[in-house]
Amino acid sequence: MQLTRAADYGVRVMIHLASLAPGTRTSRAELAVAAECPEQFLSKVLQNLTRAGLVVSHRGNTGGFELPRLNRGASILEVVEAIEGPLRLNLCLTSDHACERQAWCPAHLVWAEAQKAMAAILQSATVGELARRAATLETERALANNPAGN
Repeated sequence: MQLTRAADYGVRVMIHLASLAPGTRTSRAELAVAAECPEQFLSKVLQNLTRAGLVVSHRGNTGGFELPRLNRGASILEVVEAIEGPLRLNLCLTSDHACERQAWCPAHLVWAEAQKAMAAILQSATVGELARRAATLETERALANNPAGN
């Protein structure tokens, strides 16, 4: 199982937006550079994030995309689900009657437990926390590349 590139780019964009000062707007082009994503592909990702209410889109000369202060606490699960839809590791987990083998399948409980664990991990990580971690890692990398402080 692998998340799509769209979900990965969505997470990157949200982390980047969370690293900016509250109220800062940035263009789609700037977000594409920050997320290392083709700008046209990023349009769909941004539409999904905006539709989910995670990002605010502003039109006009002073337009751009902004992360509302409240959404700095958005979980990675929320971002992934805004792009991918509900998290489902297997068809049998989509509803109680999605698979006729569900009641007696020995693997069903494994899929359900794995999905629950994955969802819990993605729910526990927020874009704000990851933005702070990114800033710390960037500082550490800069210090490692310039140990004399020059």
